[in-house]
Amino acid sequence: MRYARGTSVVPFPYAYRTEPYVPHVPGRSRGRALSRALTAATAVALAAVTAGTASADAPGPGSVPAVRPPAALAAKPDARISPDAPFLPLQAVRRDGGYYFYVPDGKGGLGPRKTVDGDWNAVKGATAVDHDRDGFAEGTYILDGRDEVGYFGKKSPRLVATDWGQYDSFFSPGTLGGSKESDILVRDRAGVLWLYLAKADGSLTGRKQVGPGWGQYTAITGRADLTGDGRTDIVARDRKGTLWLYKGTGDTARPFKSRTRVGDGWNQFNLLLGTGDVDLDGHPDLIARDGKGALWLYKGTGRASAPFKSRTLIGKSGWNQYRLLF
Repeated sequence: MRYARGTSVVPFPYAYRTEPYVPHVPGRSRGRALSRALTAATAVALAAVTAGTASADAPGPGSVPAVRPPAALAAKPDARISPDAPFLPLQAVRRDGGYYFYVPDGKGGLGPRKTVDGDWNAVKGATAVDHDRDGFAEGTYILDGRDEVGYFGKKSPRLVATDWGQYDSFFSPGTLGGSKESDILVRDRAGVLWLYLAKADGSLTGRKQVGPGWGQYTAITGRADLTGDGRTDIVARDRKGTLWLYKGTGDTARPFKSRTRVGDGWNQFNLLLGTGDVDLDGHPDLIARDGKGALWLYKGTGRASAPFKSRTLIGKSGWNQYRLLF
């Protein structure tokens, strides 16, 4: 994938059009396929994430589907959507490169799967972000096969980082320093955790070291405020299956407090994902996938002493078909 370095490749004036421009990106066929897939992803970020639910027609790389107010919001007028508990879709990439998304139903479950045209085989990682802090994601960071990171938002896609093959973990928990933008956490292969602060245009600052010792964890995730204090938190699972909470401080020089134990038994899951507020109760939740391919929801409580309720089943089987969930 080729991006503009600080300048526009092609305008994506989503606020004024019903169809985005599809950029012509020179290069090998893989790059063209990735461009088409990521253009479609941008359409989804607009149509499904920013306060809308896609129509029955699947969004393709050349059009944005019709948008209507999500049924979850209409049915729950007391829903408390906020940047501390955002409303986000669950996006999924299958092992054959197929890309899909699920919109939360507002009741603690997920709506039907929506298909997006495009080949995501070259995508290694992705994370949605809420840079304007309105409670809905409007952009996505994509790590591609060249270890380049592109930002896809309301405007044209742009290259924001290179040489990210050195990292084995990559996600956005939300803002860690009190700014509007959602920041990025990465872990290098030596176990050091790093923080990249985001800017309004999707660009990233130079990295700041959070600290060493994070190689002891087999999963690191989290989204927004898990403890009810207005600061972004994360959780991490160690090799014994114990889940730990790292409360946020709001200070990028020292973004997390010392860890506190959440509980044991988390090795039954092959994926943990800090998601937004699936049930619209004002607290961000945690999604877990077990070895049999079932999907479980841990509803957030907003309490540091017990950040999650007991799990509930939201997907009986089939979720192991996805190599990437974000």
